[in-house]
Amino acid sequence: MTPNFWKDKYPDGIASEIDPDRYPNVQTVLRESCERFANKIAFSNLGQTLTYRELYALSGQFATYLQNHTDLKPGDRIAIQLPNVLQYPVAVFGAMRAGLIVVNTNPLYTAREMQHQFKDAGALALVCLANMAHLAEQVLPNTQIRHVIITEVGDLLPPLKRLVVNSVVKYVKKIVPAYRLPQAVKFTTALTKGRQGTLKESQPHGDDVAVLQYTGGTTGIAKGAMLTHRNLLANMLQCQVLMASNMEEGCEIVIAPLPLYHIYAFTFHCMAMMLLGNHNVLITNPRDLPTMIKDLSKWKFTGFVGLNTLFVALCNNEAFRALDFSALKVTLSGGMALQHAVAERWEQVTGCGVCEGYGMTETSPVVSVNPIQHRRIGTIGIPVPSTDCKVVDEDGVAQPFGQPGELCVQGPQVMKGYWNRPEATAEVLNPEGWLRTGDIAVIDPDGYIRIVDRKKDMILVSGFNVYPNELEDVLAQLPGVLQCAAIGVPDEKAGEQIKVFVVPKPGASLTTEQVLKHMHDNLTGYKRPRQVEFRDSLPTTNVGKILRRELRDAELKKLKA
Repeated sequence: MTPNFWKDKYPDGIASEIDPDRYPNVQTVLRESCERFANKIAFSNLGQTLTYRELYALSGQFATYLQNHTDLKPGDRIAIQLPNVLQYPVAVFGAMRAGLIVVNTNPLYTAREMQHQFKDAGALALVCLANMAHLAEQVLPNTQIRHVIITEVGDLLPPLKRLVVNSVVKYVKKIVPAYRLPQAVKFTTALTKGRQGTLKESQPHGDDVAVLQYTGGTTGIAKGAMLTHRNLLANMLQCQVLMASNMEEGCEIVIAPLPLYHIYAFTFHCMAMMLLGNHNVLITNPRDLPTMIKDLSKWKFTGFVGLNTLFVALCNNEAFRALDFSALKVTLSGGMALQHAVAERWEQVTGCGVCEGYGMTETSPVVSVNPIQHRRIGTIGIPVPSTDCKVVDEDGVAQPFGQPGELCVQGPQVMKGYWNRPEATAEVLNPEGWLRTGDIAVIDPDGYIRIVDRKKDMILVSGFNVYPNELEDVLAQLPGVLQCAAIGVPDEKAGEQIKVFVVPKPGASLTTEQVLKHMHDNLTGYKRPRQVEFRDSLPTTNVGKILRRELRDAELKKLKA
């Protein structure tokens, strides 16, 4: 593509460029938004709302606690392992205001996964939900973490409701396993202590790392993408430009069912919506559809951010179909491919079309999106402003319109690199700033992009990246396994589900139940296989590398037969 190719591809009124240096850091945007939209609701959850004024006050208290009651210094890493609760934005913005680097951590991680991420990031502090504190107890001795802050689900609710909610979670539902962390501080205690003392607002530069967002790779080793303040600012400004004609600042109510620790929801809800002063309705457990739909019924929501799997589940729910969608004007889809039938069903049920986009952890994450004014189902739209895309062959030669090649991206939202992994960084990011995505795409003459295949062996389960090598490394630890392989197979609900192939050692008597239990004990839910097949051998290259593609092709033939 020529440098000016994309400039005339945007709908009227949509700028083709943004100024990624408009703000020096995320904290500046937070302060300005919290002053401008002080009385507007920023987040709501479990029936409780948090205005922008309250968000700024609470995040300031948390930042003051971190500065005055710990030995943490600017640039230190703090792992935040929370679901969608009000404490999440308070902790994230508080950590940033104290000058710390946020390490987003999945609350569903197993002890093994937690330990790897905490050690790799060199995290010195952890904010986690009481529900997984027992796992923290297991892994902390093997990490550098010395400060632990524990919160319960209802900690930011009014006193009586807090007591009720936390008691139900702990004593009725019994989903808070016993733990012993004598050094831990309660989140509410940290906020109380933070009311006293002075906060020295951090003023990081645009190129300073704001977030370590972990993602897998072809090696299966989770790596921390270094997302700078400038990266996040660029992506929030890019989102602002594309939504300017359809979303009114300070007036929108947007449903947030996707986990904020995932880069898709993190950037959209905590960054872009914060810039716009809009209201995010946090859904703590989107798998609990009855509770989620009850929450939706309380709001005249105008925006919905989801993915294919969730759209399917909701459209098949009678109570959801009965909701009032008269205010809904924007639905965004990302994280996994949006199926034609699902997009059509969503529009039929809600009266609102779906705009599909594309992104990666390494791009903060948004690369492209279908403009609301000109949606084209089956494509990932056009690049967001100030972003260039091209497709290249195996030799790196740019391909013409209509020809497939590996999609490469260049723009201010592209990561700084992988944390402490210069070689891995060099494999995907060249000196000119072009990022190789590993996805095979076609660019049409009018600028719309279609993803046609994945170069990597990555498996995409409900929008989450799963890397075969990690699964195989875990499975290989099960006694009796000689060889193993993991692939993704098509699944109507999740996009793909995981199937593993196992060659037992001679004399071993492995069962499907043993394999599934081992994987269950060592991997978080979306990484667990649903199918197991035992074989005498696996297809390999002449040097013994297992050919996953042959296994995938064989599975596809079975489905077509």
